[in-house]
Amino acid sequence: MAGILIVFLIILGGLIAPFGDLLGTKIGKARFSILRLRPKKTATIVTIITGGFISAISIGLLLLVSEEFRQRLFVDIPFLQKTLDDSKKALLPLQEERKKLEDKIMNKEKELNALKKNVKEFRRGNVVIKRGQTLFIAEVTSNSNIKLDLGKIYNSADKYVQKIVIPNKKEIKNILFFRSSDISEIEEITAEGGDWIMLIKSAANVLRGDNFVFVYPELFKNKIVVRRGEVITSEILEKKDLDNKNINSKLKTLLGKTRDKIKFRGSIVNEITTREDFIKKIRDSVKKSQNKKYLLEVLSLKDSRTADPIIVELNISEL
Repeated sequence: MAGILIVFLIILGGLIAPFGDLLGTKIGKARFSILRLRPKKTATIVTIITGGFISAISIGLLLLVSEEFRQRLFVDIPFLQKTLDDSKKALLPLQEERKKLEDKIMNKEKELNALKKNVKEFRRGNVVIKRGQTLFIAEVTSNSNIKLDLGKIYNSADKYVQKIVIPNKKEIKNILFFRSSDISEIEEITAEGGDWIMLIKSAANVLRGDNFVFVYPELFKNKIVVRRGEVITSEILEKKDLDNKNINSKLKTLLGKTRDKIKFRGSIVNEITTREDFIKKIRDSVKKSQNKKYLLEVLSLKDSRTADPIIVELNISEL
């Protein structure tokens, strides 16, 4: 069917084309004019119109005879255009995501390069302060002269850090650099009243000889974390746990729970100070009887506030 249609269109075009040319020639000889145009231009326009007429007839016949052509022209092409538009819209978020990933990769590469540099400096022994390291701890009590007190703390911290970073140089004016927003926030909080503990921490690794150290403050309520004689944590030592391996494991678990508990209560200390050798005390106790269970209790030996050391002893009792 398609082949017959194509042959028919070729024959039709061949018949109409000479007719259009002949019509243009006749109009030219008759010196016929349209819209006051010169006869020659009028003949050209007639020839063009005839060509357009041929194309229109061809398309019309295709639409009339060929269902496939109608399908492609009125259904497939709009559908493909819509699909293309939808694909472009779907591609936009992917392009944005790609850009974000590229930016993230670039940032990670920068971090990696900085880390490599820091590793080299660590190996050389030139890094004297690590990022996040606590440089200075101070107690702050709210009062009418709180800004003056904070200024004294900053100056004391500055002098202390200078001795670490540039020990062989004369004291310079300032080595610590705070963000002004951090200073304002500390002043606002401490002005509200109460007792506080302020930590000054390094914002980056610092090399020996650097002339500046970027820092940031952290503020904690200065409160009682544990009281003297308080049982902080406890653990039961079963009969099956009386060998050295299990005793060590139980004790490690007990001290870990103790450390977690005081951290949860607000202590900023990282280690617990023990008054005696816990393992020896447990062994000495269980030697007396291997057929009993024991209760292990970690007791605080003093009242300890937020920044105070946590000093404990182990109490062992039979169950």
